[in-house]
Amino acid sequence: MSDTSEKLAGLKIIAMKQLNDCGVDSIDHGRLDELVNRLKSMVNNLDATLVATSDASELETVRRNFVEKTMGITDSDKGMAAIKAVADKMSGVHQKSRSAFYYLVQDELS
Repeated sequence: MSDTSEKLAGLKIIAMKQLNDCGVDSIDHGRLDELVNRLKSMVNNLDATLVATSDASELETVRRNFVEKTMGITDSDKGMAAIKAVADKMSGVHQKSRSAFYYLVQDELS
């Protein structure tokens, strides 16, 4: 297994634990794998694999780049409400996995 593959596998394990901690009992591994693989180009940058929910500009970046561009949801209020709901849901998690965060945002918006 390559170094990148090992790091992505580690990110998936962290994301699964965080999702379980947030009450997700049945994880869609195909969907989670897609989200983890999106981090392939930034796997060596720990900060890039995390979401800083206390930073308003970070939340806006999540809304613009994930909710709007990836999910196609252009209603900024709806997108930001989902992001804030996930931030609240993950408030007990110190370093929020970007993959787990995006997974929960998708749940909020579906």
